[in-house]
Amino acid sequence: MAIHYQREKRIFTLQTEHTTYQMKVDDFGFLLHLYYGGSISGDMDYLLTYYDRGFSGNPADVGDNRTYSMDVLPQEYPVSGVGDYRNSALVIHNVDGSDCCDLRYVSCEIKEGKYGLPGLPAVYAEKEEAQTLEITLEDGVNGVQVRLLYGVLEKEDIITRSAVIVNCGKEEIVVEKAASSCLDFLTGEYDLLSFYGRHAMERNLQRAEIGHGSYAIGSRRGTSSHQYNPAVILAEKGATENAGSCYGMVFVYSGSFLFEAEKDQYEQTRAIMGLQSEYFHYPLREGEKLVVPETILAYSENGLTALSQKFHRCIREHICRGKYSRQSRPILLNSWEAAYFNFNGATILKLAKSAAELGIDMVVMDDGWFGKRDDDNSGLGDWHVNEEKLGCTLGELIRGVNAAGVRFGIWIEPEMVSENSDLYREHPDWAMQIPGRKPVRGRNQLMLDFSREDVRKLIFERICGILDQGNIEYIKWDMNRSIAEVYSAVNYPGKVTYDYMLGVYDFLEKLLARYPDLFIEGCSGGGGRFDAGMMYYTPQIWCSDNTDAVDRLRIQYGTSFFYPVSTVGSHVSASPNHQTGRSTSLHTRGVVAMAGTFGYELATDSLSEEEKEEIKIQIVQYKKYEELIQNGNYYRLSNPFHDACAAWMFASEDKKRALLNVVLLENHGNMTITYVKLKGLASDALYEDAETGERYYGSALMEGGLPMPAEKVEYPAYQKEFRMVTA
Repeated sequence: MAIHYQREKRIFTLQTEHTTYQMKVDDFGFLLHLYYGGSISGDMDYLLTYYDRGFSGNPADVGDNRTYSMDVLPQEYPVSGVGDYRNSALVIHNVDGSDCCDLRYVSCEIKEGKYGLPGLPAVYAEKEEAQTLEITLEDGVNGVQVRLLYGVLEKEDIITRSAVIVNCGKEEIVVEKAASSCLDFLTGEYDLLSFYGRHAMERNLQRAEIGHGSYAIGSRRGTSSHQYNPAVILAEKGATENAGSCYGMVFVYSGSFLFEAEKDQYEQTRAIMGLQSEYFHYPLREGEKLVVPETILAYSENGLTALSQKFHRCIREHICRGKYSRQSRPILLNSWEAAYFNFNGATILKLAKSAAELGIDMVVMDDGWFGKRDDDNSGLGDWHVNEEKLGCTLGELIRGVNAAGVRFGIWIEPEMVSENSDLYREHPDWAMQIPGRKPVRGRNQLMLDFSREDVRKLIFERICGILDQGNIEYIKWDMNRSIAEVYSAVNYPGKVTYDYMLGVYDFLEKLLARYPDLFIEGCSGGGGRFDAGMMYYTPQIWCSDNTDAVDRLRIQYGTSFFYPVSTVGSHVSASPNHQTGRSTSLHTRGVVAMAGTFGYELATDSLSEEEKEEIKIQIVQYKKYEELIQNGNYYRLSNPFHDACAAWMFASEDKKRALLNVVLLENHGNMTITYVKLKGLASDALYEDAETGERYYGSALMEGGLPMPAEKVEYPAYQKEFRMVTA
């Protein structure tokens, strides 16, 4: 059993293969957090201490006992209004104008299998793979009930948390803030690893000490955003890739979020992950409920690499769903950087024929095939094929592409509308804009109100009308702006951002139900919605609009801390690169793109014969390594923000096969030698370089490393396969 309940002491213990999570209901009904970390035996309630703390209030239940205060005690789900002045997980606004919710324990239930969340993505598992603990807390005055959900995947070392807030009272309440998880640490000095960025430069690693006060990151944009990713790590001081304790929190949600970390007056640290509280005022009438998206928790006592691998396995095997969550992905050629808006059916067919000659599996027709859409200023929302531009019907184009020997995919952006479109002229109230004010445009477009079922229904019908015109096996689902005007013509404004996201999930769920074999790649200007929530519906996401190989090394490095390579859309593009103007070799671009799902973003029909031959070799190489890349254990071997090289590797679970990848980032006169130390091998086993035949012991490769050549070229890349052999 992964979940144990001691009824006499009212202690709950969640046990995974290598971790323990423990909490206790005390004599006053408060649910206190006791411990989360490496596996332990026994009860940890002895860690709780009680002293008279000045200016820390005492609940009336304790009488004259000044040593008991919620301002000091570690809690599972801290709330406002009960004398705890730290960051709270829940803020309830009551009908009398007060902000207060005093939650006390009511009951618990242990169930086989993993809980699900209606309308929301969540970790899933077979019944025998997981258990669920549901703890019910209630405020006896306003009738607010909170059902805390804990999912335990024992073999995966994963614990998930969610909360369902139910109004069981007679009066309406307003949820002003809601989180799904809180970690309270009584001791310890922690660094916070967060991942910041911007469009075309996402998920840069930032490591900072959690000091006194409150530190927050999040998104107010209606999406998880390019600016901050909804995933963080709390690492003890000095923790490295290979050693030290670290805790990870991944929010399974694609909308606005808030993470807060705080060290309090008594050197205790609190970390909270949940919904963004700005623009959020969620009313609940009697009987109504709010489901808070879940947080995935993992702990490693062996450093950051082990933590990342736990998240990789969880997301790959328990978040991503459908045919392509396990199946080999098509190597695709996208038309965007090959042609932008300047194409017709003959252009796409020409790309398809050149793709077939190279061994590429699929051609994707990107933006510009619908409505009046020759630039990004018009046409969004008019989901009908521009046959005049294509010079043929969509069905005819698809049949031509398939006849050339490749599969066909298409780009869509269902959540958006252009003011210069028939849809907007027919339904201006469907766009999210505040009456009486001029609109805030992004990319010269507006957002459709996906919190409205009637809006989703029409767009769904029109998108299905496109997909039914031929053998479309893939769609790239894009979203190219943030929510600025949090307003709906029919919905309460404080509910809009949350209900909007539920609308997007509802649309995707229905689309996958109707087309179960459809492969959807997510995108939001690249990595603006690169999160575990979207991965539940789109097992692959375009990692960044920046295809520059050197920048991608850093973007993919940050991405690797939580998200498996199988979710990372990564392509070889032209040189000089269209975003940066930087020149890199085709070989280097190929090695970098193989740290993802691999594809091409260039005009293959205009390549030289030498380039075509090199691409053919790349494709053969990738297909040879694909299983290892997509499902092997991933290791970061360097930090490309600070080191002279970017190095990473994949190793099979049985340690019999490994693939080393290195890109040198610096070149100087009389250059020093870079040594790269491998990981994940068997120390006493002998490994053979598949290309040269040279043999090394695993311990030698991991302790001494491999010297990289000192070539007089910019950004050289090396890829080496090692296979275990008998001596």
